[in-house]
Amino acid sequence: MSRSWERAVQRNTKEINKRRKKEGKQGFSAPAAQIDRFKGRSFIMPFTLVLLIVFYILLFQPWSADFKQSAGMFWATVGCYVLLAVFYFLRRPYLSVAKDRLETRKFAGYKTLKPLEVRKIVQMPGYIVIEPVKGGNWVFSKLMNRYPLDAMSVRLKAYASQHQIEWETRAK
Repeated sequence: MSRSWERAVQRNTKEINKRRKKEGKQGFSAPAAQIDRFKGRSFIMPFTLVLLIVFYILLFQPWSADFKQSAGMFWATVGCYVLLAVFYFLRRPYLSVAKDRLETRKFAGYKTLKPLEVRKIVQMPGYIVIEPVKGGNWVFSKLMNRYPLDAMSVRLKAYASQHQIEWETRAK
């Protein structure tokens, strides 16, 4: 279907669903777009925070007699660092591949690329790099974030061929 036709179907489905909701009936579900989401696992930042916590405890030595700070505030700070490490561990990085966009989450927020904004996609052993026309490269690493690169490369290769994006395979 063309994009204008898809937008018309979505708009009409939304209007019908509003009308059916007012009548107390169940609405039609919009046709769900296929979105493949590849999740990784972040462990570098939590590990670094845990090392920082250990360093902080060993440096200030709260068990010694000459500890001049408030013990409650010290342990509250340690607890906050532990919570931050847990937060980073549970907040999984991802790459979402939809029909007409790529999406990921960076430190500054959510980033989206449309097909015209992608220069090329490079596959290397242990890495997949998406090079946008503007901005920095998106690097997905097996070592750093435990991404399933085999499944990602299959889906991204199909995405690249569908949108005539250059695909490059490097041996490193």
